[in-house]
Amino acid sequence: MAGFAAIVTYGLYKLKSRGNTKVSIHLIHMRVAAQGFAVGAMTLGMGYSMYREFWAKPKP
Repeated sequence: MAGFAAIVTYGLYKLKSRGNTKVSIHLIHMRVAAQGFAVGAMTLGMGYSMYREFWAKPKP
């Protein structure tokens, strides 16, 4: 959630100083960044879950 908030904050900051870039292009770039963060967060979460499930189990 903090990463998504950081992306939104950065996007709003860059929206002010976008120069000649169209708003639609800027929004597409921000959407891609947010989707990339979401996929990365899910991948890390799944990797951590697999680590705990298969490798970090104490041996009986």
